[in-house]
Amino acid sequence: MGEQKKTDHRAPGDAEGEGSILTYTAGLGFALALTAASFIVSQSHLLWAPGLAVGLAVLAIAQMGVHLVFFLNIGSGPDNTNTVLALAFGILIVTLVVSGSLWIMANLNGNMMPGAVMQEMQK
Repeated sequence: MGEQKKTDHRAPGDAEGEGSILTYTAGLGFALALTAASFIVSQSHLLWAPGLAVGLAVLAIAQMGVHLVFFLNIGSGPDNTNTVLALAFGILIVTLVVSGSLWIMANLNGNMMPGAVMQEMQK
């Protein structure tokens, strides 16, 4: 009797495929393409000027996704649950620190004494 061939339905970052030259080469190609796209978009008029920041943010998020999948080997397999939870917790902490810092700086900026009043006090 013939053997059945197993089909390969793994994501690029799943554990069995990690560390292969093909995976790293594909990741490098995607990363270089996204980096080049960011430079091209920022130096040309391909995007509407008010939408440039959003376009660059989308390319940056795509770049992070490429790094997570191809280089850090984070996939959707059941053995990656702890890795994904640790990544989500790290993102939460960074978001809290950055948003808290921005909130404090905006509050301090709103409560600063105007420059003209400070100069009057120094005279």
